[in-house]
Amino acid sequence: MVWTKLLLVFIGGGLGSICRYGINILIHKPAHAVPFGTLVANVISSFLIGFFVAYFMRHANDSMRLLLITGYCGGFSTFSTFSLENIQLMQEGKWLELGLYISASVIVCIISVFAGMKAGGV
Repeated sequence: MVWTKLLLVFIGGGLGSICRYGINILIHKPAHAVPFGTLVANVISSFLIGFFVAYFMRHANDSMRLLLITGYCGGFSTFSTFSLENIQLMQEGKWLELGLYISASVIVCIISVFAGMKAGGV
């Protein structure tokens, strides 16, 4: 049972990652321009995770939820999960937590990318 769940997440994540890569290939981004490929992937994935969550609220199916939400959207863009979590905080009226989560996520992730680049020798 656990292996089946892991396999579903693995397959979905692989497919999502391939799609994200394909979008980045299709949408050429010049060296000093806005990363439109990433933006498009994040917007599409955010839409899809919202759609899938809404669908699976009405039609419970754990296997498909793992494949599409955890796997596919997770592989396509973690930004979709981040966006969903922010919506949930809004719906719960947790405005302080929402502000802290958004601020910390953006700031810490940018610092982490910078730190990773430095650790990698750039």
